[in-house]
Amino acid sequence: MNEKPQNPEIEGFLLQVKKIGNSLGFILPKDLLARLRLKEGDKLHVVEQTERGIKLSPYDPKHAEAMEFARRSFRKYADTYKALAK
Repeated sequence: MNEKPQNPEIEGFLLQVKKIGNSLGFILPKDLLARLRLKEGDKLHVVEQTERGIKLSPYDPKHAEAMEFARRSFRKYADTYKALAK
């Protein structure tokens, strides 16, 4: 059940979580996939946001590598970053 929301003031799509094999998922409408230039096999990066929200963006291996480098740096030099933030 992928459909446009009933309220025209709300932008986006209403997607229903469905059983797909042994997993749960949702199907993105073809016109949305075309606008986002996504195709079968593309990977998406998922970021959990507050209040049960998520952000989906195209997966970029260079960005993922840079973020992992930053996380390691923040862990290793946490005290330094805290001092700089003052």
